[in-house]
Amino acid sequence: MTDFKYVGSELEAFANVQNWKKYWSRIIQPYISGDVLEVGAGIGSNTPFLNSGRNGRWVCLEPDSRLIAKLSETCMRPQNGREIVCGTLKSLGTNQKFDTIIYIDVLEHIKNDEEELEHAASLLRVGGRIIVLSPAHQTLFTPFDAAIGHYRRYNGPMMRSISPRNLSLERLFYLDSAGLLLSAANLLLLRQSMPTRGQLRIWDGWVVPVSRILDRLLFNSVGKSIVGIWRQNEVVKGDQYYPTKPDCVQGV
Repeated sequence: MTDFKYVGSELEAFANVQNWKKYWSRIIQPYISGDVLEVGAGIGSNTPFLNSGRNGRWVCLEPDSRLIAKLSETCMRPQNGREIVCGTLKSLGTNQKFDTIIYIDVLEHIKNDEEELEHAASLLRVGGRIIVLSPAHQTLFTPFDAAIGHYRRYNGPMMRSISPRNLSLERLFYLDSAGLLLSAANLLLLRQSMPTRGQLRIWDGWVVPVSRILDRLLFNSVGKSIVGIWRQNEVVKGDQYYPTKPDCVQGV
């Protein structure tokens, strides 16, 4: 247990953006395998889109005890086999190992992101992956980001700079190119601390479908969200690391 309290109020509002969740989850699903740790699971609105039911152990890790009741209700229905832990990576034993560790709109809430990923990397099995989805472009940082506890937004170089030691950056790319225009408009004109439900419905119902087409045409080179995927390609023997088969890095 921890005394962490999530300062954001957007979890319920964003729980119903179905098109967006279907979009990014479809793209990262092929990289999810084996035993999975979902860090910062919140109220569990992302878990059904991520957990195909074909994985092994699925652990929902959430540091805010106030969200656990809702998380329990969401994650334990309709599928079994999910576990809920109230805490952070430090709450997990050193013997805990996973094949995939996922951060969906979470890493930007963590002050020391580089240290967080290093710790996550130590919990990976050989061949395991860390998957991060975060808001993109620090120039788009708005009162909304501050209001929900973001320390930063990311771009390609920032993601590369926090790569854990001994993990290779397998993919790095952007999503929601059309939504980038809405974020820029909010920055320049509205400067809202929270989008309205009506605005979210328009974005999810009309803008996200456009992004699904534009992102492919633009080769995922721009967008208001960024995805980084790292892979453990080394065998640890004592204090020494021995490389296995290297991967080809793709993306921005």
